[in-house]
Amino acid sequence: MNTKSSHRGLDLHGTRVLITGGGSGIGRRMALEAARRGAGEVILWDLSGEAAEAVAAEIRAIGGTASVQVVNVADRAAVAEAAKAIGGIDVLINNAGVVTGADLLDASEEAIIRTFEVNTLALYWTARAFLPGMQERDRGTIVNIASAAGIVGVAKQTDYSASKFAAFGFTESLRGELRARGSHVNTLLVAPYYINTGMFAGVRTKFPKLLPILDEQDVAERIIDAIEAGKQELIMPPLVGVMPLVRVLPVRLFDRVVDFFGVNRTMDHFTGRG
Repeated sequence: MNTKSSHRGLDLHGTRVLITGGGSGIGRRMALEAARRGAGEVILWDLSGEAAEAVAAEIRAIGGTASVQVVNVADRAAVAEAAKAIGGIDVLINNAGVVTGADLLDASEEAIIRTFEVNTLALYWTARAFLPGMQERDRGTIVNIASAAGIVGVAKQTDYSASKFAAFGFTESLRGELRARGSHVNTLLVAPYYINTGMFAGVRTKFPKLLPILDEQDVAERIIDAIEAGKQELIMPPLVGVMPLVRVLPVRLFDRVVDFFGVNRTMDHFTGRG
């Protein structure tokens, strides 16, 4: 794991934590972990009200407080309306994401657009909705779940990789804006390799010890740890964190390194959630 730290740590006890895509996968795991650490309220946004309500019930069962809103984060008007209804929050975790998993010429135009709407543009709509309140209170954390595919482009992920590269740029630029203003609001960029949530069902890794398929519970705990520690970047596993350094190589040599690790064959057996 590669991390960069900050002084803007945030004890989750008593805080209001909002998680997009909170009805499944690491969204569900992070919601439960935040509740275990004493979050005052965990707010779940998901397209599936049923899934989110099930997670909310799990949170209440362990003594936590949870609320649910059915929100399409790709709809900026819906995001603004939902945000206005709940007021200020302390932690925003942009976790909702989609993947097409097809070659460029096989992906539909609608699927490509949807990928950018959910994985990239939604970051703008949620941050614009909640950042003003955080700036007013001069505290809070915005977490953007990107991907190792935002560091290295991957075959069959032309839309997904590009959307996650954009998440990197968005987060870095936002961090720069906040730093220039002397704000104590923190940003955390998370870039994991494949996680065993089902979103990338069927993917395979050539070197499981160097590039393991990550466990969703472990990833969720590491993200919550990073929020509380005030980290600004969390990259998993460690090998992914060195890939930017490999870019100093000529392009053809860089491509050989990537191909050696089998990165562009990981999606050969991709099925997704179906």
